[in-house]
Parts: sequence; structure tokens; C-alpha cells
Amino acid sequence: MAETLFRALLFVNAILLFSAAGVYSTKLKLKNQCSYTVWPRVVSGNGTRPVATTSTLTLEPGESASIFIPASWFGQLWARTRCSYDFTGRFTCLTGDCYNGSAECDSAQTVPQVTVAEFNISGNAGLDFYGVSAPRGYNLAMLVVPQSDVEANCMATACVKGPNGGCPYETSGSCTTTCFAFGDPKNCCSGAYVPRGVCKPSEYSLYFGSRCPWAPSYVYDENDGKKKNRAFTCSMADYLITFCPHPSLATGHKVAAGAKTRPSSARKTKRVILIALVVVTILIAILLIALKVFVPGLVVDTVSAICTALGLLFSL
Repeated sequence: MAETLFRALLFVNAILLFSAAGVYSTKLKLKNQCSYTVWPRVVSGNGTRPVATTSTLTLEPGESASIFIPASWFGQLWARTRCSYDFTGRFTCLTGDCYNGSAECDSAQTVPQVTVAEFNISGNAGLDFYGVSAPRGYNLAMLVVPQSDVEANCMATACVKGPNGGCPYETSGSCTTTCFAFGDPKNCCSGAYVPRGVCKPSEYSLYFGSRCPWAPSYVYDENDGKKKNRAFTCSMADYLITFCPHPSLATGHKVAAGAKTRPSSARKTKRVILIALVVVTILIAILLIALKVFVPGLVVDTVSAICTALGLLFSL
């Protein structure tokens, strides 16, 4: 009887642990408001747990999909356009292509001319850091809106306009920065142009700045004015990422300057559930200790049970 009870408790404990792991995650909801199909890609940074594969994820116009991110995660997200497999099985895209014939990409650093959303979930002091950038160029408008139930100044951020018209160096449906297009010291702030006072933004940098007002458009842009705060912070939030947002949702600086987030009741509910699971797990650990004391001959890994419960408790 005691042995059966012990096994049942271990089974319940395992279920609680897996449930808690699933509850304690951040949701990235991807929404495609473009007039064309996009192929989103999420890549985990080095040393962080990978997310479920997004290599085959496709969003038709108007479609949405959710991806769940583990705690203490950082990575990048972007959207590819006009992708297809050729007769040899190679996967290629007009923009956001990995240039390896595969739908898998190791990093956005190898993908030129894409709008990139970057996340550091539960980073310094338990805060989330996020932002939208276009390090080599951009291919579509993107809006990131945190959904938090914590009283914090969580702001939306975006690259507010796609590369339609006026792009100085348009390449296959995307817009390329002058540094990536030419690679010369003047546009890349290298060589004799390293000092900040010498390297000045060009008219093309200003063009990029008007499209992505909260992302650096040249090397020293990040240190100028408001753009030094391009990495926004939030706490215990889910995130809505919209590709090609409606102009009414993304118009100039107002997107990042004043768009506070809506409360996420689902996120709050998840935290309550997790706390309840931790309490139940601790109670199970206590029962296991009692069984070991009062049931002769029963072997219970008490240390493991207590460490598991305390680990969950300190993860809150």
C-alpha cells in the first residue's frame, strides 16, 4: 500500500513539474497583416534553450501563430518573404534568405536586409529587454507590443514603414544600408572615420532613421538622443509582433513614445497557477519525508524532492 502511494506521489510530482515548466514561459504571438505570405524565423542565442522549430512556419495574410519561449532566453525574430523550394529541394527567399539552401538559419547576422526583433527574456534583474532593429537594412514594417499585467512603463516599438518608395538602395524587395551596400569607411564609420565627430549621418542614414526611428541607422546613431533607449524593458510580459502593421498603429515616434501595453490577464493567471503548483510540490515533498520516517523499508529520494520544490520556489 505504501509503495503504491509512493509511486502515485512521484507520478503526480512529475506531472506538476512538467506543467510548471509549460506555464512559466513567454508567448510571442506573430500576426501577419501584410498583403502577402511571410515565413517567420525565430533563432535562439548561444547558450539558451532552443524554441520549437519555426523553419516551416508560414503565415498567410491575416493569419496568426504563437510561439512559447522558455525563461532566461535571448534570440532574434524576423520574417522572410516570397519563399519556395526549387526542383532540387533548395529553399530560397526573396528577402530574409539564409543563403544555405535550407529553411534553417543560425542567426540574423548572416541574413542581410531584414527587419529584426530582438529579445532578452528575464535578463538583468529579471526584466525583459526587447527592440526592433535593421542592422543591414529592412524588408518590411514590424511592430512589437508587450502585453504585461505588471504596473510598468512597457512601451511598444517598431520599424514603422516598409521599403516602398524612396529607398536609396533597394535590393530584391528590401532596403539596404549604405554601409552594407558599399562597405566604405565613410558610411561604416571605420578607418579615418572612427571618431564620432568625424563620422556623420548621410542623407541615406536619415532616410533609414525615418523608417525605423527607434533603431540605429549608422554606427553612432545609438548614442544620439532618444535612440540610446532603443532597448526597451518590461516585466512578466507576452509580446505581440505584427508584420506590416496598419499605419494607424505605427506612425512615427508615437509608436514607441506613448503606447503603454494592455494588461495580460492570461499572464497573471499563469503566475497564480505556477505559485499553486509550487505549493503543492512542496507539500508532496513533505509527504515523501513523512513516508520515509513512518514507513519502514521505503526508499525515498528526499533530497531530490526538496531540491526540486525549492528550485521551483526560487524560480518565481
